[in-house]
Amino acid sequence: MAAVGSVDVELELIQWLQAKAGQGVVVRDEVDNNLLNELPTVQVQRLPAGGDDGFRLDQAFVDIDVYAATRAEALALAAQVRGWLLADLPGAATTAAVFGRVAVASPPAIRPYENTALRRAGATYQIYSHPA
Repeated sequence: MAAVGSVDVELELIQWLQAKAGQGVVVRDEVDNNLLNELPTVQVQRLPAGGDDGFRLDQAFVDIDVYAATRAEALALAAQVRGWLLADLPGAATTAAVFGRVAVASPPAIRPYENTALRRAGATYQIYSHPA
């Protein structure tokens, strides 16, 4: 049996969200200088918060930011991501992880970004998982 914390939640969510979003959306863990040419982009980052049950169950807090050309596009995709996470992720399994409860810690909202040529909407989720 795999140890608690052995699931790379970022990697598993990136792959899962990419399959949901399709080819027209880039899903990644970091943004770079080419961001304007890769819109819309969804960025997945695990926060240094959460915990575990000491046995198998991992509780991760994950920030998900959506970058798009307009405020409306960023908010719409952020809402779509929220829907996927709340409705489809609980009970989903990958080759490495099984996902359980998902909760919204901070709902999608516009977040500041220094490049005025795009807009960013972000949310924070509490996601439970364990190794498959």
